[in-house]
Amino acid sequence: MKKDNLTRESWSSATQHIEGQAAHHDVIVIGSGPTGVSTALMLARHGIQVTVITRETWVADSPRAHITNQRTMEVLRAIGVEDQVKQKAAPREYMASQVVATAFNGPELGRAWSWGNNPARQGEYLTASPMQGCDIPQDRLEPILLGEAARLGARIRFQTSFVSLDQDDDGVDVHVVDGLTGKAETLRAQYVVAADGGRSPVAKAVGATFEGESGLADAFNISFTADLTHLVAHRPGSLYEIIQNRPEGPTRAMIRMVHPWTEWSASLVYLGKNQQSLTPETAKAELQRAIGDDSVEITIKGLFPWRINRLVAERYDYDRVFLAGDAAHRHPPTNGLGANTCIQDAFNIAWKLAYVLKGYAGPGLLKSYSTERQPVGSQVVNRAVDSWKLGTGLIPALGLIPTNSYEQREADFAQLAEDSEAGQQRRAHLRTVLDEESYIFEAHGVEMNQVYTSDAVIDDGTELVYQRDPQLYIQPTSHPGARIPHAWIGDATKTVSTLDLVGQERFTLLVRDRGQEWIDAAAVVSTKLGIQIATVKIGHAGDVQDLYGDFGRRSDIHEDGCLLVRPDQHIAMRVQQLADDPVNVLYQAMLTVLDRENAQLDDEVVLTPLAGR
Repeated sequence: MKKDNLTRESWSSATQHIEGQAAHHDVIVIGSGPTGVSTALMLARHGIQVTVITRETWVADSPRAHITNQRTMEVLRAIGVEDQVKQKAAPREYMASQVVATAFNGPELGRAWSWGNNPARQGEYLTASPMQGCDIPQDRLEPILLGEAARLGARIRFQTSFVSLDQDDDGVDVHVVDGLTGKAETLRAQYVVAADGGRSPVAKAVGATFEGESGLADAFNISFTADLTHLVAHRPGSLYEIIQNRPEGPTRAMIRMVHPWTEWSASLVYLGKNQQSLTPETAKAELQRAIGDDSVEITIKGLFPWRINRLVAERYDYDRVFLAGDAAHRHPPTNGLGANTCIQDAFNIAWKLAYVLKGYAGPGLLKSYSTERQPVGSQVVNRAVDSWKLGTGLIPALGLIPTNSYEQREADFAQLAEDSEAGQQRRAHLRTVLDEESYIFEAHGVEMNQVYTSDAVIDDGTELVYQRDPQLYIQPTSHPGARIPHAWIGDATKTVSTLDLVGQERFTLLVRDRGQEWIDAAAVVSTKLGIQIATVKIGHAGDVQDLYGDFGRRSDIHEDGCLLVRPDQHIAMRVQQLADDPVNVLYQAMLTVLDRENAQLDDEVVLTPLAGR
């Protein structure tokens, strides 16, 4: 079976033999969205026996999440699906703008650069990462992740509903019902990852508590097809905001590109709760008005209600159960942070579960998952809701105050085109509002400046100070807890990123020209702990060369210093100069990060290769 051509039929054929195998569950993942299938894929790369339980019958039936940012693309590169994703995605340049207009064929009111396409900021994005963001709808991404997880041995049980669970000191009993047979079953696992979405039954079962508020607003997505090439190909964008002044009030349709330029998803913000009563016929009529060209044929594919929440779990760990994705954080889609945060949750918890299950680490390592990811979830939720509220300023900036009469709104709106002081002020205010939306479409720092603080990171006593707004701008840093800075390195045969050297389900020690004593120390510590620590010397005559000098600048270590990088590409330890006893420094760091005082692993264990590469 080709993993890039997964269908219901091929899946059924491919899993017949799997269902007959003896069940062994190191980890049960509940939920098959981006969080669940990416967690399963990452665990399978480590050689962990993982089973996904989902009540769904197949992958997502609508586009849902779609913006995939640079950090998530780095993760997808690290787990081997980068090429498949690129084949199914729209490239970054197709996401160039947020376009505001009175109709697709009507006058434009303004544009804002989006998703790394602002010429003034493109250098920051190119410097930040070997990857560029893209637009891949969830119903195209899920089959890729699911297919790769299955190829690596993960079991996927569709039409299986979670009922309840019981935990003890040794594991978790997960009670389910098979939707095909109606049979109740109890499955046993050492750990459970709750990836079962925004109404997570697992979160309720473990008594998870949340900060924030739910039901801020009702929302409704319309999935449809319409060939709008002639109206948009010359002004590519992922979002088109159509604003009209109607007698009954101002209207705002948020229409995003799903696949250029024929597949779309729309939210008719102005209808509020009335969206719930939309039919395919009335939805089609509303969309026709937004397009403004009656010759365009529209086909409604589906209507999908949802709610806007501002919620984050107070903690993500509940003994042997871990919340991830929307089960832990719930927010509107502004900033495109949904699936990105979900997949990055998975990247954090998967290696930690694998190391504990293999005996490489003590259970305390798992505590760092909540400590590290809960603050990220909180920031993401707040940023998404703040951006959603920020977007409400656009309608008043156009002069379309809902409480004013239709005639007054028409007059105020007309000021935009006037050669007058009032027109100048109106235009200036509109431009200010559009520019402020950089916090929605260009919040590069929110996407990339994630620095963990936990027992799985060795604090070096330095303070991380941001030179610019940390929400808007990335600041590459080697501060402990940060993701390893990207730099182009290589030799006469290859050019790769520093991120390509790390991850790969192992710890990696990066050194510069005078770092041989650290390399020797890593060999001793690897043998003593029974854990693979890869080493790479980056320098003039190292394993690879620091081609542009960027690693030397961004690593912030001297030629005899080192960076210890975790399997999730975050820095566990930075030592800026050679220590008096490199073996002891590295050994103690590994013991601390991995909670090895509690690990059940003999010091004389023979090294075993890690799965996945």
